Amino acid sequence: MASRPSRQGAGRTGARDGSRRRRLPLRYLLPVLVLVALMAMLMLRGYVHSEILADHRVRPPAATDRVPERILNGGPVIDTRSGRTASLSVPDHRLVLTFDDGPDPVWTPKVLDVLKKHDAHAVFFVTGTMASRYPDLVKRMVEEGHEVGLHTFNHPDLSYQSKQRIDWELSQNQLAISGAAGIRTSLFRPPYSSFSAAMDNKSWPVTEYIGRRGYITVVNNTDSEDWRRPGADEIIRRSTPADGKGAIVLMHDSGGDRSQTVAALDRFLPDMKDRGYEFDNLTEALDAPSAHTQVSGLELWKGKAWIVLVQASENITDVLVVGLAAVGSLVIGRFVLMLVLSGWHARRVRRPGFRWGPPVTEPVSVLVPAYNEAKCIENTVRSLMASEHPIEVIVVDDGSSDGTARIVEAMGLPNVRVVRQLNAGKPAALNRGLANARHDIVVMMDGDTVFEPSTVRELVQPFGDPQVGAVAGNAKVGNRDSLIGAWQHIEYVMGFNLDRRMYDILRCMPTIPGAVGAFRRSALERVGGMSDDTLAEDTDITMALHRDGWRVVYAENARAWTEAPETVQQLWSQRYRWSYGTMQAIWKHRRALLDRGPSGRFGRVGLPLVSLFMVLAPLLAPLIDVFLLYGIIFGPTGKTIMAWLGVLAIQLFCAAYAFRLDRERMTHLISLPLQQILYRQLMYVVLLQSWITALTGGRLRWQKLRRTGAVGAPLGAVPSPRTTSSEDRRPVG
Repeated sequence: MASRPSRQGAGRTGARDGSRRRRLPLRYLLPVLVLVALMAMLMLRGYVHSEILADHRVRPPAATDRVPERILNGGPVIDTRSGRTASLSVPDHRLVLTFDDGPDPVWTPKVLDVLKKHDAHAVFFVTGTMASRYPDLVKRMVEEGHEVGLHTFNHPDLSYQSKQRIDWELSQNQLAISGAAGIRTSLFRPPYSSFSAAMDNKSWPVTEYIGRRGYITVVNNTDSEDWRRPGADEIIRRSTPADGKGAIVLMHDSGGDRSQTVAALDRFLPDMKDRGYEFDNLTEALDAPSAHTQVSGLELWKGKAWIVLVQASENITDVLVVGLAAVGSLVIGRFVLMLVLSGWHARRVRRPGFRWGPPVTEPVSVLVPAYNEAKCIENTVRSLMASEHPIEVIVVDDGSSDGTARIVEAMGLPNVRVVRQLNAGKPAALNRGLANARHDIVVMMDGDTVFEPSTVRELVQPFGDPQVGAVAGNAKVGNRDSLIGAWQHIEYVMGFNLDRRMYDILRCMPTIPGAVGAFRRSALERVGGMSDDTLAEDTDITMALHRDGWRVVYAENARAWTEAPETVQQLWSQRYRWSYGTMQAIWKHRRALLDRGPSGRFGRVGLPLVSLFMVLAPLLAPLIDVFLLYGIIFGPTGKTIMAWLGVLAIQLFCAAYAFRLDRERMTHLISLPLQQILYRQLMYVVLLQSWITALTGGRLRWQKLRRTGAVGAPLGAVPSPRTTSSEDRRPVG
């Protein structure tokens, strides 16, 4: 895992990069390519499952005056190749069993087993969709001496289709067969066909066109009607020709339960053989050359590539379905835990007479690390001066170039000191402040944050319990007037503060927010102070305290108002650093899984929960929206929308509960549906980018967010926004 370089150095690197030709970084390109590949795989799956380009219309019978009499009165094999108009019949005592709509993974193997058992051959008219999904069965058909014919790719009524669509159906069907068995076939059976006498003015032109494409059309003259499932006896009766005549028998090996077909075959084959019948494939019965020709070269490789892609789409979709089930379980499990445990936490700390221990009244040190916070630092310091608890304020200027330190010094406030250092990063600034602190309890906050008068007092009361080593405050979004601010406000209240209540009860809180947190000085010194090993020093130090045996709790009334990012680019930069830093912290403290005592408890409870809820679940959460889009396009649309709305309703309920616990107005929840659609995708890409950075060993630069100073000193429960110029504020984008 990469450590964070100094911020000043990062700025110089960025300046050098800006003078060069910009290139799309791999960490941006890979997430885009992954998303495009996943969507392509889903589209391919929709195609091979007849969910794209499917046409289930069946044309009613039409007039027959344009169909030649020799076709209407002829046999079931129709040859219109090279301008011919001929029909053929199967000789007496020859039966050609034909099976439509397969191959089916359940019933086709059983049909093949029965045919092999009785040494019989047949013709399988396969659809391209099924052949693409189950190529091994097509290969087995050919290897066992059966013939394979085309039954189109998507099984549409071709009399409704254009010539281009007919060509597409045939070529895609051939592509699937070539990839599965390495052959081409000249046999074709139209979907929804029956006897040659049923040819009409709509189907005959299609038959002629298909003949010009080099195919022999095969219908039937004996229909078992096994699709009706009339029973094995009735299937046998309908499949038996009269007076020893030859026949082409229509059966099915797919499209539903074919147990009756299999049972009928097992009796029909030996009975008819005893009566002198032979069961051949079509060309054997007609004493004609085989309908199969071997393919090679580019045609063969195209077919194999098609099969590989289809199998990949099937496997990826299966994985996505498992992922969807996993994320559904995680989301619901997390919601249940949050609702139950956060309610427990609220009841515990709000009951009359609740106290952490003896009241904490001694002064505390407040550390404010600041780097180029000229627009915010005055509001921050003035909010501290209104504190109801005795404090000293130490502003650590980390090499600012905008006069941050001068602004604080010019204020001339009592108990406020400025410590200057060369740019070394936030952990170093906090450690410098800790070395200069005079008191045993240390409060840490960001330079863009403002406290309420009661914040410090509320934040330090849990230290009345000697087991408490650190306290997390209630960080709130102060600039919530924009859409992106409102989304982050929902996230802070629901995702962060509700989580902290839950983790408090479980005694495995993963992060003390940098905007508002307090520490027992002795606890910090025991774990070596703030570390720059990760980009999430707040998560790192919290995990270190857990492993050292300290208790970390949440103080709901210790409210701090922070300025959230106001553009998508700034939000991206912040969350990218957070998510990557969290991964670094998890990896750094991974040995806690095997430790004993408090460290082992955190490792076996806290680390799995953080990994599941903060890394894995957000990465899988967009599957909900992916399958929403897939279901809307390919169906079942109604059920898909209802399922998505159900998930949204659960989230809305949890959000409303979180807002009620935090005594927030519900009006901001109006934007929750849009947040779930757009904001979640941004967080997904950020997390995916973090994964790629971690797995490829990339180094992530610390990026300073552009502040506007929009969050002013609080006048009460809600801070007053500072008036800013139009140059200070940028629209969302």
